Amino acid sequence: MAFGIGINTEQPDTGKVKGRQQSIACDCWFTSQGKVIPRWIKYEDEEGVIQILPNIRVISSEKKRYCGISMMEYQCSAEVEGREYLFRLLFNYEECTWKLLCASNEDHKL
Repeated sequence: MAFGIGINTEQPDTGKVKGRQQSIACDCWFTSQGKVIPRWIKYEDEEGVIQILPNIRVISSEKKRYCGISMMEYQCSAEVEGREYLFRLLFNYEECTWKLLCASNEDHKL
């Protein structure tokens, strides 16, 4: 029988972020309880044109640690030209930066 001494009280580390990360600008709403809710993002496409993805719907969110860095990961969806896209957003608490996370370069383009 073993007893814990409280040394593993931090949230477990998820490891490295998997997938391609793209820096984005994100407009978000902060609730009175301090919850962050992304509303829309701006990103640069392959041709260098700034695109806006409005009306983001947050499906779920979870606080995670990637290589010791505390982040909030959002599972989101948005409709573009009648087609629904699923994607993930990462908010880095330490740097106050947002990333659009794609599983691979072959993912559906927004």
